Amino acid sequence: MGAIIDPAANPEYNVSTLEVCMFRRSVACFVLLAALLATPRPAGAQTPDPDRAVDPGQPDFTLSALPTTMRLPKGAFGFRLTHRFARPVDEGTVGDFFRDLFGFDSAARIGLELRYGVLPGTQVAIFRTNDRAIQLSAQHSVLQQAPGRWIGLDAFVTVDGADNFTEDYATSLGAIVSHVFAKKAAIYAHPYYVWNVATGPAVEGEPDWSMTLGLGIRYRLGESKVYLVAEAAPQLGGLKDGVDHVTFGVERRAGAHMFQFTVSNNLGTSMRQVARGGVNSGDWYVGFNLTRRFF
Repeated sequence: MGAIIDPAANPEYNVSTLEVCMFRRSVACFVLLAALLATPRPAGAQTPDPDRAVDPGQPDFTLSALPTTMRLPKGAFGFRLTHRFARPVDEGTVGDFFRDLFGFDSAARIGLELRYGVLPGTQVAIFRTNDRAIQLSAQHSVLQQAPGRWIGLDAFVTVDGADNFTEDYATSLGAIVSHVFAKKAAIYAHPYYVWNVATGPAVEGEPDWSMTLGLGIRYRLGESKVYLVAEAAPQLGGLKDGVDHVTFGVERRAGAHMFQFTVSNNLGTSMRQVARGGVNSGDWYVGFNLTRRFF
C-alpha cells in the first residue's frame, strides 16, 4: 500500500498534482464500475424487448433531479433539459414577482443531458450545466421488480468535474431502491456517498464528503397523464452546507415527452449539487424539466 503524501510536508506536491491524482482516481473508479456493470449477458431468443414497454407508473428516468429505476433499452437514447430560474420566489414584493413573470425574467441554471442504453439494464449519460460543470454517469439494473419481488434495485456511479471537466472532481456512488405500483405511482430511496462534495479547495477541519439519502415519490392523478412529484435529499453525515435539497413538481406526459413544472430550494440538479443542497433557508426557485425518450 502506498504511503500517504502530506502536501504541507512536500512543497513540490502542489494543488495541481493533487487535482490530477483526484481526476485519475475518479475516472478510474467510473471506468471500472461501468465495465463491471456492462458485463454481457447470454444471448436469448428473439423476443420483443420488455424495456420498451413503459409503465405509466414510472414514465421517466428521473423524478426531478434524482434518478429512477426506469430501464433504457439497448441502443436507445434519452434527452433531458433542466431549467431553474435564479430569482427566489420571495425576493422583493408580490408585485415584483408578477412583474418578473414569476421569476422567468431572471437568469437561470440550465442543464442538458444525453443518455444511452449500452446493454439491457445498463445506461450511461453525460450531463452539463451552464455553470460549466459536467457529470458522467453509469447506471445498472441489479434487480428488477417482479411477482414475488417487491423492489427494484439499481446501482450507479457518477463523476462530476468543474470548468468543463478539467478540475475539482467529485465521485458519487450509490443505489436506487424502488417500488412501482403498476400504472399508478412509484416510490424511491437513494442512499449515496459523495467524495469531494465541496466546491473549491477543502477547508481544514471541515468534511469534504457527504452521505445522503434521497427519497422520492411520483403519483399519477387517476387515469390521466398528469403526475405529482416530490423528492428530498437529507444529508445523513459529512458536509452540512446550506439546506437539504427539496423539490416539488407537477408534470404531464405527452407520448414520449414529459414536461414538469418545479418549485425547489436548490438550483443544482447533478448528484453532487443535490448532495450539497440549497444555499439559503427559505429561498425557493421555480423551474421546469423537459425529457424525451427515443424509443
